[in-house]
Amino acid sequence: MSTAQPEPRPGPDGETAAGAADAEATSGEFARQFAAAAEKSGLGALARDEKLSGRDLLRAVGGVRGVLEALLPGLVFLVAYATLTSIAGWSTQEALVPALGASVGLAVVFTVVRIATKGQPTQAIAGLIGVIASAALSLWSGDARDNYVLGFYTNAAYALALLVSMLVRWPAIGVIVGFLMGDGTAWRADRRKMRVAQFLTLVWIGLFVARLLVQVPLYLVDNVAALGVSRLLMGVPLYALVLVFTWLVVRAVYPSPARSAE
Repeated sequence: MSTAQPEPRPGPDGETAAGAADAEATSGEFARQFAAAAEKSGLGALARDEKLSGRDLLRAVGGVRGVLEALLPGLVFLVAYATLTSIAGWSTQEALVPALGASVGLAVVFTVVRIATKGQPTQAIAGLIGVIASAALSLWSGDARDNYVLGFYTNAAYALALLVSMLVRWPAIGVIVGFLMGDGTAWRADRRKMRVAQFLTLVWIGLFVARLLVQVPLYLVDNVAALGVSRLLMGVPLYALVLVFTWLVVRAVYPSPARSAE
């Protein structure tokens, strides 16, 4: 004969103690996983450094290999396309296939090297998928400028997601910094930190919007060369610049223990 177990009583807010514990455990696990992912990307060391380290900054943008994987496929496409159309005298249709083939081929090589050296292939695979998708769209339309269209949607999606995070008062940059600095979500109760989180999130929105404001008009006037150059310059270099600015602001809000003791 079994004895019925009493059901957990809800707390004042209607949530059971067990439910609250589960929610707290889930939140804690998410925070740990988020922080671990950020550490692997190099953002953790960058955020906590008292002085800005070139090595940590390079690691935060993917390292030398990551930068090459991000820049070279686009650069190869641009150089090959411009050379074949401007110097060799090929038509835009004739130059499109070999230029895209060179770009995709290089992305494939990067991915194979990542896998062969037992590195982390995630970034290379993501880049390869992006390069292949962009090349397929360009081949389908027969227009070289369509090799850059997917980037417009990506930047618009990032900008929209960050804007939504601001509107619901969970600014994404604040969430990232909070986990990296061991502050969890406590920063939301600090008015100064909350304002800074909103400001930095707005700065990152500005990065993605600026790309659209510069590149979409170049797409509309069919200036492939200028579009390709702007894509390269406003990629990793601009990202690194905004990352440095973010670091400066974060260091002002989260001073190191040594400076705090002074």
